[in-house]
Amino acid sequence: MEYGILIAAVIALSVAAIARRYSWPAPLVLVAVGLGLGWIPGLPDVELHPEAVLFLILPPLLYSASIDSSYHAIRDSKRGILMLALGLPVFSTVAVGVAAHLLLPQLPLAAALVLGAVVAPPDAVSAQAIGRQVGLPRRVMTLLGGESLLNDATALTLLRVALAAAVGETTSVGRGVTMFLVAAVGGTALGMIVGYFVSWVRTKLTDPPLESAVGFVVPFATYYIAEELHSSGVIAVVVAGLFLGQRSARDSYTTRLQDNGIRKSLDVLLESFVFLLIGLQLPALIDGLSGESPVRVGIDAAVILAIVIVSRFVWVYPATYFSRIFRRVRESEPEPNPRAMFIISWAGMRGVVSLAAAFTIPLTLNNGSPFPARGEILFLTFVVVVGTLLIQGTTLGWFAKKLGVVGDEDAQDRLAFATAQDKASRASEKLLDELAAELSLDDPYRHKIAMQRKWVMSQRNTAWESLGRGVEEIGESPTAAADRMRGEILRVQRAVFIEERDAGRLDDEVLRMALRRLDFAEGAIDREGD
Repeated sequence: MEYGILIAAVIALSVAAIARRYSWPAPLVLVAVGLGLGWIPGLPDVELHPEAVLFLILPPLLYSASIDSSYHAIRDSKRGILMLALGLPVFSTVAVGVAAHLLLPQLPLAAALVLGAVVAPPDAVSAQAIGRQVGLPRRVMTLLGGESLLNDATALTLLRVALAAAVGETTSVGRGVTMFLVAAVGGTALGMIVGYFVSWVRTKLTDPPLESAVGFVVPFATYYIAEELHSSGVIAVVVAGLFLGQRSARDSYTTRLQDNGIRKSLDVLLESFVFLLIGLQLPALIDGLSGESPVRVGIDAAVILAIVIVSRFVWVYPATYFSRIFRRVRESEPEPNPRAMFIISWAGMRGVVSLAAAFTIPLTLNNGSPFPARGEILFLTFVVVVGTLLIQGTTLGWFAKKLGVVGDEDAQDRLAFATAQDKASRASEKLLDELAAELSLDDPYRHKIAMQRKWVMSQRNTAWESLGRGVEEIGESPTAAADRMRGEILRVQRAVFIEERDAGRLDDEVLRMALRRLDFAEGAIDREGD
């Protein structure tokens, strides 16, 4: 098993590297490769263990996405996000459950609702990965991102209630609502406590690698503690991530750089592995359908897939327009864009969380009899996951471009940055003036102040010059030329340090110190030019 996981991870990263190199949609390519590899005889099996997905893969991905999310943007779009993250999973569960009950006579309503809850939540990884590549507008990404951060909590609570009813335990709608409220309140409280505690601990540390190590274990520990306290691990991780993301501006620059590098590397590994893992599950799921008619199973799968896709449209449009009968909503929110609503409705790709949830379905009921149609539920879940990824994932970009729903914030972002940088530069110049006023005319320190003043002016000029991007220019700007020359100087210096080390005149430890300084200097140039 461990051998198979290692091989799968290497294959996943290799495929992801190729896909990213040629700007292919990596999630879709990985799923397709997984579908093909699953049938190759002799390859080690890589089984999907729901505990591993829910405890080891989901928390760090949710945590990273929440840190990169904007608390203010989520707060401003909270009504739309809650409509998608709370109302839509309930509606999807009921719609799919009722349809599956009517379609599969051997499937009791409670067991059919289990299927509905399993396929209810769109996947956080899919929405973020495909949405970024497509270039969706920021507001659309905020709605999809906020939904994907919170809807797992709703769906997993619905799954617990439906499973309890299916296996023969006493349950009710009221109990389900109580379970969700307890999980949501407990998860929110725990996430805030963890956020405050970790933020306080990191302010007391002066060791960036140790600070990053503390941050690395936060999602795993938060999720585990929340689940042990019978609250929502998903909500706890998301709240902690949002809190710490807001506080990251107070961290040292070294900690921020290290944290970002660690998170992005882990995201690439886990996302690549997850999508490959989805495709690898097909042979085992087909084996679980022994004795079933392939034609009938195929028809059932197509119908359930269609209902999953259509039910999102049925919820999004009426819910959006119905809420506008309230004057407060009309005054506080812009008029809905039907084309953007179509993209939000179409961006309902499911992912590995649905498969992991399906594998948590027990083999037997409380009376010892087999769980009804468990093999069919697993296979239908797989079809929904792969079907939405391949159908909606491959066409989302085409629809976005065709309908004109693409990000257009670039010019606004550059203007906002240039304005803020101008204010920051003027504040810096005021500080330099105050320092210079304290020096005598012949003080050699004045030369240092003059150098810093040139650097501050360069920052401001670079920001304003960035507003000209996209306009045809002859040659490069003076600041860009200076940055290019500075980069060439740093590369020459790096080569000299390496030559000195190779000649035995410089120790490796000294070389690493020198390269680190040059790397930070070159990184500053790259960031200023972004």
